Amino acid sequence: MDSAPYAPLIKEIGRGARGARDLTREQARELFGQLLDGTVPDLERGAILIAMRIKGESLDELLGFVEAMQAGAARVPAPEGPRTVVLPTFNGARKQANLMPLVAMLLARDGIPVLIHGRHDFDSRISPFELFEALGLPVAGDVGEAGQRLAAERLAILPTAAIHPGLDAMMALRPRLGLRNSSHSVAKLLDPLPGCSVRVVAVTHPEYVDSMGTALPILSTGGGRALLMRASEGEAYLHLRRKAHLQGFADGQAIDLNPQSNEDLEWPLSTACEPADNAALIRAILAGAEPLPPRIKDQLAALRRLATA
Repeated sequence: MDSAPYAPLIKEIGRGARGARDLTREQARELFGQLLDGTVPDLERGAILIAMRIKGESLDELLGFVEAMQAGAARVPAPEGPRTVVLPTFNGARKQANLMPLVAMLLARDGIPVLIHGRHDFDSRISPFELFEALGLPVAGDVGEAGQRLAAERLAILPTAAIHPGLDAMMALRPRLGLRNSSHSVAKLLDPLPGCSVRVVAVTHPEYVDSMGTALPILSTGGGRALLMRASEGEAYLHLRRKAHLQGFADGQAIDLNPQSNEDLEWPLSTACEPADNAALIRAILAGAEPLPPRIKDQLAALRRLATA
């Protein structure tokens, strides 16, 4: 793909949801690599991102994008023992308490290492990084420090920018463009510990359940592990009242990890969104003063199975 004239490519992908043509996997890999490197001029970059947002990523495009992302991603040293669960966080709390850190802390307490990575730019939501601070969970400065924390404490938090600055820069365009772009989908598949991880891919919209469910068997070949699940307010923990959606992937094979009894539940939803209140709720559950929600138990069971198998 020529590095200068993007007009022919934009013409192909920018014809709308019905008229657009998909890129080949190789074209997608090269294009996304240029977007991540920051070599695409602003005008063309915006046109490409909006066109892809309208068209949607095909399987080959998604796979090519992931390959380009992984090629430029830093690697976090993997600790000994179970696989490291990789939890992305990009949304934060809106109407209910964010229990993603609870999942991480319970896994770490059981000896399963957890790496949380993310960024936050929603003015209308409470940042997960404020919640980490309220919980007394430090954010690592680089991949080396994150690896040390995984080995010593079984839990590390790392800004996405420390793993892939180009990916973080693309995600940071959301407030400027007014829309999310392909980087937000691809970031859910970021794997800083390839071959030693369980990627948690938490999606909100049903169409992404289908697209990720098609891509993950391919991405999990050669020793990969992943858990596909429906996000709660965009965060990687199951909704406390809804049916679980837990699809595992190991070595290219899909595994149904849903509980035997999988019906909607009557469970109280906490509105403790403020960091101090949210942290107090998580601490109470960890101490046994508040009950552990059944859906969190289901998610923990699925992740333990994938991390220790």
